[in-house]
Amino acid sequence: MTIHAFIDESGRDRSYLVCVSVVAPAQLTSLRQQMRGLLLPRQRELHFKKEKDPRRRQLADAIAKLDVAARVYSTDCTPKTDELARQRCLRRAVEDLLADGCHRLVLDTREHRNVHDKNTLQAALGARPSKTELTYEHLDSTLEPLLWISDAVAWCYGAGGDWKRRVTPVVERVIPL
Repeated sequence: MTIHAFIDESGRDRSYLVCVSVVAPAQLTSLRQQMRGLLLPRQRELHFKKEKDPRRRQLADAIAKLDVAARVYSTDCTPKTDELARQRCLRRAVEDLLADGCHRLVLDTREHRNVHDKNTLQAALGARPSKTELTYEHLDSTLEPLLWISDAVAWCYGAGGDWKRRVTPVVERVIPL
């Protein structure tokens, strides 16, 4: 079975977290509808950093009930090394996704910094791009509701405590690097 993956990140103090939400193709439409159903009137996307705590709790609890598996890749970093930390996490995530037969990878766009991701993805694919069916693209999170899951899980996991506990039901693995 092929899978689709959606990546977003969260930086916390001296930690960098990349969350990969893994979704079976049969669940894509349903999960997108469920995520859009969590939007407030006139809201175009869910972005955990912008939400207030009561709303965050509501969203985290709803996400914890979804049929999705999240993987959290974490590494240490400083403000000057956050891009290196991201690329380290991304490379490992891509290696894992290739091993799992991932068909499509969507990353939250970072505009001019997308080039770093593309270089890492090309290096990770190496001589294998024609042997895999992995396609990847950067999208604005307003266009892909499944990126909101990764945003929320990364934020909650990085915040620790009760936030981390709330999303634990969907966290399949934690991979420290």
